[in-house]
Amino acid sequence: MDHLPDHLVWEILGRIKKTKDRDSVSLACKHLHELDNEQRKSLRVGCGLDPANEALTSLCNRFPNLVKVEISYSGWMFKLGKQLDDEGLLILSNNCPFLGELTLSFCTFITDAGLSHLASCSKLSALKLNFTPRISGCGILSLVVGCKNLTILHLIQCLNVSNVEWLEYLGKLETIEDLLIKNCRAIGEGDLVKLGSSWRKLKRLQFEVDANYRHMKVQDRLAVDRWQKQRVPCENMLELSLVNCIIIPGRGLSCMLGTCQNLEKVHLDMCFGLRDSDVISLAQKSSKLRSMSLRVPSDFSLPLLMNNPLRLTDESLKAVAQYCSMLESIRISFSDGDFPSFSSFTLNGILTLIQRCPLRELALDHVDSFNDVGMEALCSAQYLETLELVRCQEISDEGLQLVGQFPRLCILRLSKCLGVTDDGLKPLVGSCKLELLAVEDCPQISKRGVQGAARSVAFKQDLSWIF
Repeated sequence: MDHLPDHLVWEILGRIKKTKDRDSVSLACKHLHELDNEQRKSLRVGCGLDPANEALTSLCNRFPNLVKVEISYSGWMFKLGKQLDDEGLLILSNNCPFLGELTLSFCTFITDAGLSHLASCSKLSALKLNFTPRISGCGILSLVVGCKNLTILHLIQCLNVSNVEWLEYLGKLETIEDLLIKNCRAIGEGDLVKLGSSWRKLKRLQFEVDANYRHMKVQDRLAVDRWQKQRVPCENMLELSLVNCIIIPGRGLSCMLGTCQNLEKVHLDMCFGLRDSDVISLAQKSSKLRSMSLRVPSDFSLPLLMNNPLRLTDESLKAVAQYCSMLESIRISFSDGDFPSFSSFTLNGILTLIQRCPLRELALDHVDSFNDVGMEALCSAQYLETLELVRCQEISDEGLQLVGQFPRLCILRLSKCLGVTDDGLKPLVGSCKLELLAVEDCPQISKRGVQGAARSVAFKQDLSWIF
């Protein structure tokens, strides 16, 4: 190795992905140790830092070219030593001139003062915060003011981020491309409008409201009613995920759904107020859509929606089938509830998708309208490779036995399906039809019944969900 030029050694080191292997190689000789130190671009640390700030200083000095740093204190306890604090972020900003991506998880000692230190990191383009309870909107604002190249911002369970001036400033910068806000209780749907012209640059949006907190907020409906009717331009949006959101026709998020011309992936999970008109508008504009996931509420448990009944019908699915000719993956599910869904899709709507879209993946959860007739229709699904059926109680052995006739199916997952038994899998035994068969919590299927039904088999049985 001593006779190899440095650029070849760099090439070799670059192909070693595991940190343990890199550490072992760096101990082989002083030359490899120095080259590895120079080449190391990423670092992941956490509970093992003790004392934290001194250890981080040592690591930053050893690896001067760090680009990506992740600090995670998952599972931390007081006996493991003091966590990294604001001084630690000052150490990062002073010693990592190339820092481009920073992730802080469960860093409970870090405050707004620490984030302000990062404002001097001119190359910082991605910041991900997961449960940093002492950080507020003021800290986020100080960072976005200093970091003009921020394109990725993820906030998860940042419970004290209430000031949304940072959203307005971020909107003026027009640099943000990937925004994730999950379970940040003080940030609502109406606040997203403050992104302004940055909507045009946004490629990925994931917005999730804490379900338990939402159910306690009677004022949510009033806040949504104050949204202005305006057009939200999302021409460059590629991925969209909305969870536990309130959608009012002609306002806020509803306005956004009809402007996503380049959307490829959409996930709408428990979006209260979502109507056929919203999904139809989305389908008409999103001709490039490849993946869609719909999870629909099964009852009307929210008082704020009692006078605004939900209504999703087959018209939504037919619009998707008509306008989204590139759709490859579809997931339809209904939430658990004591009552059947009033806004249900029938078998006819699902069959329209199967017949008109080149589906490679189909997942159905709690969809009681899908039965053996639906399984028979899948015999003509030329591209279907993966089928997942969860709590689909109308499927019997007769329908399951048709799996052997599906042209390209190679992965089958069954979970909590009461109507299927070992007999339904018998035609698959020894056929080498499936690459993977996964059966979970199906009371009438035994471990013996799945043996030999696929090249790889996974079986799990826990029937506590029935009782």
